[in-house]
Amino acid sequence: MSGLQAIADWDDAYSNGAYIPGGDAYPARWAELAAAFRAELSAVGRAELDLSYGEGARERYDLFRPDGAAKGTVVFVHGGYWMAFDKGRWSHLAAGALARGWAVAMPSYTLCPESRIAGITRQVARAVEAIAQAQPGPLRLTGHSAGGHLVSRLACADALLPPEVQGRVEHVVSISGLHDLRPLLNTRMNATLNLDEAEAAAESPALLRPRPGTRITCWAGAAERPEFVRQTELLANIWHGLGAATELRLAGGRHHFDVIDDLADPDSELVEALLGR
Repeated sequence: MSGLQAIADWDDAYSNGAYIPGGDAYPARWAELAAAFRAELSAVGRAELDLSYGEGARERYDLFRPDGAAKGTVVFVHGGYWMAFDKGRWSHLAAGALARGWAVAMPSYTLCPESRIAGITRQVARAVEAIAQAQPGPLRLTGHSAGGHLVSRLACADALLPPEVQGRVEHVVSISGLHDLRPLLNTRMNATLNLDEAEAAAESPALLRPRPGTRITCWAGAAERPEFVRQTELLANIWHGLGAATELRLAGGRHHFDVIDDLADPDSELVEALLGR
């Protein structure tokens, strides 16, 4: 078929930093921006840090509050291929939703290989449940890369979230999400992920049914690696056919590392897609 090419090197297909100029500098930049943001909101009493949602060392979340009563809560789940990073690098990305009057919660989770991906999925579900118990009003779920997978997984029909929490999730936005995990079996990173064929299939949103009434936006940068664009288009297309309200958006000029920057801008198209008017 025209336009389709077989992938011979799966490690290269999922390699982002090698194709982004200055890619190595992004993690330090994220950490610096996030630390400054936490300090700023802590100084005015609008940050609650390291709140517990379980007994594990990484079962913690940060909560940032808007100026005034919150319209609801956005939960942002970080990426890092399920084996890197924590909540502390992304705090600044809460700025856009906060300016629009929403609280923002950012959980950490146990990383591979200490956990398997199936365990991380259920851990994030517990985090969302705890956040929902603590915060009134509607919920919006979003996540980047592996985090996009995790929030999409919570929108599947196998009821990882209690019904009372499911009913409060108005919208899911998967940013550069990984929705079919089977190709990862062909990568060197699987030595850490420890995926097998059964778990890869069971934890792939694109191979599962969406929960009835699901509304999901599948978002990626138009300048991302082709495999991330394919994974984004895949879930939007399949879940549309299964009755979900889906939207596909490719952000012009954005790559895998800067596609999330617009979460910090209350007037960006990404925040508009997440929250609406």
